[in-house]
Amino acid sequence: MNISDTDRIEQAIDVASQYGMIDGAHHKQWVIDQMIRTLLGDQYQVWRTEYDAAVDDEGNEYDPWDEGIAP
Repeated sequence: MNISDTDRIEQAIDVASQYGMIDGAHHKQWVIDQMIRTLLGDQYQVWRTEYDAAVDDEGNEYDPWDEGIAP
């Protein structure tokens, strides 16, 4: 099944609407992760690999991606 861009956007908004107001940074990070998974679909793992390998201008590594904790 191929999900349209509009459907992905609607699904990501649904995640934000359902869970975005739950207290706790670890829960909010989970919401962000779920939204990105929804928007990127099959490209999520590619994005994760690139994110986790990123290096800033001074050669310092960024913090690895945090998937958060489901509420």
